[in-house]
Amino acid sequence: MTNIYDFKADRLDGAPVDLKKYRGKVLLIVNTASNCGFTPQYKGLEAVYEQFKDKGVEVLGFPCNQFGSQEPGGADEIGSFCEKNYGVTFPLFAKVDVNGDDAHPLFKYLKSKAPGLLGSEGVKWNFTKFLVKKDGTVFKRYAPQTEPKELMGDIEKLLAE
Repeated sequence: MTNIYDFKADRLDGAPVDLKKYRGKVLLIVNTASNCGFTPQYKGLEAVYEQFKDKGVEVLGFPCNQFGSQEPGGADEIGSFCEKNYGVTFPLFAKVDVNGDDAHPLFKYLKSKAPGLLGSEGVKWNFTKFLVKKDGTVFKRYAPQTEPKELMGDIEKLLAE
């Protein structure tokens, strides 16, 4: 796999999505959870999406239950929670694993191209963020505690490229 456009993922409603659909856009890909201390970041992610969606940015949320079982619900529950509590309108995908043998291929790719602290490939917690350039290559990984608004400078830089 040479870039993000080589992957497919299922939307929250189960419909398959070819990530080629996002070709030419800056992507912010995040593993999310509804019952995490970082869950309020949904509001910041939505703010980034609202500010930049008409300029060529997509935020893609991938619910994950691997960290403290903080995303136990099904697709309908996840979708209504995000919409009701945080006004999420950016695309949400089906729940995935981001670590281990069953990790979604997209996250295996993201982790290999943007290792974490000390070269670790594993995702440490919910709301780890990956910023992807318009050409589909991974630009950078951000820690869970990094607020979405802190990425705006990098997003603007990538939009200008």
